[in-house]
Amino acid sequence: MKKPILILILGLLSFCNNAMAQTDPKDIALFPQQNQFRSLSDLSGIWDFKKDPKNLGIQERWFEGLTHTRPIAVPGSWNEQFTDSRDYLDVVWYETKTFVPQGWISEEVWLRLGSVNYHATVWVNGQRLGIHEGGHLPFAFEVSQVIKPGRKNTIIVRVENELKPSRVPTGNVPKGFLTNYPKANFDFFPYAGINRKVWLYTLPKKAKIKDITVKTDFKNTVGKISIEIEKIGTAKSGEITLVGGSRPLTKSFKFSKGKAVVEIDVPNVELWSLENPFLYDLKVDIKDKQTVLDHYELPVGIRTISVNEKSILLNGKPVFLKGFGKHEDFPIFGRGVANPVIIKDYALLKWIGANSFRTSHYPYDEEYYRMADREGILIIDEIPAVGLFFHGDQDDLAERQRMCKQYLEELYYRDKNHPSVVMWCVANEPFPEKMNLSPEGGEPTDPNSIVAFKELFDHIKALDDTRLTTLVGVMGGPVEWIGLADVVCINRYWGWYAQSGEIDKGAAVLNQEIDGLYAALKKPIIVSEFGVDTFPGMHAEQPEMFTEEYQKEFIKAYLDVADTKDFVTGMHIWAFADFKTSQGIIRFGGINYKGVFTRDRKPKMAAHYLKKRWNKKE
Repeated sequence: MKKPILILILGLLSFCNNAMAQTDPKDIALFPQQNQFRSLSDLSGIWDFKKDPKNLGIQERWFEGLTHTRPIAVPGSWNEQFTDSRDYLDVVWYETKTFVPQGWISEEVWLRLGSVNYHATVWVNGQRLGIHEGGHLPFAFEVSQVIKPGRKNTIIVRVENELKPSRVPTGNVPKGFLTNYPKANFDFFPYAGINRKVWLYTLPKKAKIKDITVKTDFKNTVGKISIEIEKIGTAKSGEITLVGGSRPLTKSFKFSKGKAVVEIDVPNVELWSLENPFLYDLKVDIKDKQTVLDHYELPVGIRTISVNEKSILLNGKPVFLKGFGKHEDFPIFGRGVANPVIIKDYALLKWIGANSFRTSHYPYDEEYYRMADREGILIIDEIPAVGLFFHGDQDDLAERQRMCKQYLEELYYRDKNHPSVVMWCVANEPFPEKMNLSPEGGEPTDPNSIVAFKELFDHIKALDDTRLTTLVGVMGGPVEWIGLADVVCINRYWGWYAQSGEIDKGAAVLNQEIDGLYAALKKPIIVSEFGVDTFPGMHAEQPEMFTEEYQKEFIKAYLDVADTKDFVTGMHIWAFADFKTSQGIIRFGGINYKGVFTRDRKPKMAAHYLKKRWNKKE
């Protein structure tokens, strides 16, 4: 074959690969459920695993079956499971075989992967389903045409987590702010792999509930619920039942153009709140005449969230957010979901007196949100847009903007029905071209960056006008960015990265700065990060940097400043627990030690101080 023809063929193959459509965010709106119309199989366990450092797998057709593999746990990050793969971020392949019951032949069969970092290509029985780009959120493919009921089926996933300036979050950024290895442009480890559960499940073929959107309000003692049901298939009507009050409430509906909206008044409503996170049970049936074709159940918390010039209002009353930024991070699991860790984290949040956290710096596993709904914890839900910058290659900027919008859509469809989610965060610590670590801020703001962030705020507001929005600003970042948000969130480390060792001076700078921000913006402020690296067990007779005494006094000083400001509506300490980072000269042992708990959840002195302060009755 002549070289020009070969180049043309390879180019067309590359085009087809890149042109393959991403998955539909609406396909992850309803979490898989087991009932009389839907079946569910958890594919978690030990899979086969193989590295592909020379990227030969597609050419050698590894998607038809892997050889010379080793075992790997799914879910779980590959960086923590092996002795030779901590910093490996290139191509790998996963394979599992699963039996599909013969009875599934009459159903739609779907495959859902909870999170694959960063880029995934999926095959079932040698047939390519498609791709998904972006970690930390689920994606799903219908596999009805390629699955073989009554026998074992092979699922293969190709994964790569290369750090690139065009990706979200960014990596390998020329002249990046961080000097670390691997060269992530963010201060947490770039864990790779299938980090959450993989599900095989069925949906009714004749008609199915595609989506449910619940919006809530109340007036006096009457709750107001608006429920939009979207269906696919032959169902023409349906019925909803709300259970949890003095008596079940039932209402029928009919579809028009595949959708129906049902309004329910709930007398003597029990509002979802921090003190009483009451959840009603919503049951939805869709029918063809009197025959039920599909069923889905959803917990519903009736509450409102709003904002005025000084406060966040939960059910019309000011609420002060006490809590943390945190990470999905634990030894051996890496970023892999571990339910015992989730239970432990919520127990510690309750023990210490916290009422909220931010999903820094990416969406967490769905179990975190279900737990927050049950336990009465508020969540600021954040996409992985950490470390964005607006100088450099314009194509990279456009690709990052596209990915941010995709993340916001996926986040919305997955999390829109959780009462615990009260705020969407479109970015954490975007960087201006020239940093100026002073209260006065940096250089004049690039107008294109303001346009880009306004697009993201408009995008999420168009999807959901019932929640608040924010953007978390870095020290020295432009006021114009954070001013676009409903709530001003700022990360501040005066007394650590600046005024190092001088807690009083740092607190004074914070006091002056937030007064100025409020005067300029007239919006409530959350200090969404503040903290210091604290080596566990390190002490001194006077507070000294890296000691537990310094951490305690630093946190106390910041909280004391906040107590003097009626426009400060929350304080989130950085961080809940120590976590792994890339290697760098400011990260001893590849760990960020700003946690008030150690990485394995042992309390430092500051945790005991917060327990006493945050549990004190007002």
